Amino acid sequence: MAIRSIRTDGDEILRKISKKVEVIDKKVHTLLDDMAETMYKADGVGLAAPQVGILKRIVVIDVGDGLIELINPEIIESSGEQTDMEGCLSIPGIVGEVKRPARVVAKAVNRSGKEFTIEGTELLAVALCHETDHLEGILFKDKAVKLVDLENLPEKE
Repeated sequence: MAIRSIRTDGDEILRKISKKVEVIDKKVHTLLDDMAETMYKADGVGLAAPQVGILKRIVVIDVGDGLIELINPEIIESSGEQTDMEGCLSIPGIVGEVKRPARVVAKAVNRSGKEFTIEGTELLAVALCHETDHLEGILFKDKAVKLVDLENLPEKE
């Protein structure tokens, strides 16, 4: 396993649409492993392949309940609404208020090639939406109502 460099805002790869994974092989397994290690090292809750410079439809997520690996994820159902502050490993120091579904169901394939569905609420719903957006070249700041620069917050007295 290896820590990969996380691409940051302004890198054109973050704005491109990722390609479907046709073959799950050792290279895909290595990428999944590297992405998980990179996400944990950066204290993130999710990471999409474009964020490490790979235009493949691959995502890893861990909201505190263990690692979830998704290949070719697709949100197939959503309901409700929640608004919360989001950040992104590719946009360090910036957070934004984003409206997302309160509940989502996604289908994907695991590293063994088996299709599965996953239902998420609260943070998992946000993470599923946020990471699948990355696969379409969409960043959270595109959907944010308001952005906050954490580096330039006014000092409290």
